[in-house]
Amino acid sequence: MPDIPGNLDTPPESSLVTRRDFAEKSLQSLLAVSLLDHLCSADLLAEKVKPTAIKWLNEVNQAGLDLKNQKTQAVEWQQQIENLLSTQIDLKELTDFIDFDKILKHPNFVDNGARSHRPRFPRMDGIPERLVFGQQIFALRKGRSVVPHGHDNMATAFLILKGNFHGRHYDRVEDEQDHMIIRPTIDGRFGPGQTSSVSDDKDNVHWFKAEDEPAFIFNLHVLGVNPKSRKRTSRLYVDPFGEKLNDGLVRAHLIDYKESHTKFG
Repeated sequence: MPDIPGNLDTPPESSLVTRRDFAEKSLQSLLAVSLLDHLCSADLLAEKVKPTAIKWLNEVNQAGLDLKNQKTQAVEWQQQIENLLSTQIDLKELTDFIDFDKILKHPNFVDNGARSHRPRFPRMDGIPERLVFGQQIFALRKGRSVVPHGHDNMATAFLILKGNFHGRHYDRVEDEQDHMIIRPTIDGRFGPGQTSSVSDDKDNVHWFKAEDEPAFIFNLHVLGVNPKSRKRTSRLYVDPFGEKLNDGLVRAHLIDYKESHTKFG
């Protein structure tokens, strides 16, 4: 198990029936364990819920396989994944079972940027041993950011678990030696349950700044989506407040990890 801060206190006996009932009827009761590991009570993993979760995991995995095998386009993957994240998880019920206050006090909750945790899905019959997608949870303090950056040869999606964020996306229009030409596409508030996604073809650059504390984002990602690409899967940090060009374009200066977190972390 990864070292994700915070454990729930043992529930009083009177609450156990509620949790069992919740587990039997709700998909995210399983996802609470799957995505956040030991943050939630183990008895949420009810046998009656497993078939639903297995179906969800297989759909997410198949979408990633289809993308890597060039059976679907990146924009189609974005639409499919955002639908799987936004329509099959009820976050209000999920977050009732998580002690976010304890997570906030954990020493791994960093003062700059986002702390990344990498939970593992529990082993279950009916899903591949090796999933094509990876997952992580970003934990942020108020005012901290998943800093502005783009990607090469990668597709990724966000689901806001808790807190509100100022989210921005940009299309990556052209690459220059020291700059990236970008066009703003999304600029708004993202709250719990809302999603966004990134691919080489659409909304490639993103930046999320936490407006509340604590704030948590679930992320899943597919690496090396184009096996013929010569580009290494990576992050490209940019300063989106660059030179303004015609047609709403911006010449954003490419910066390194340290400068990005100094300015925007």
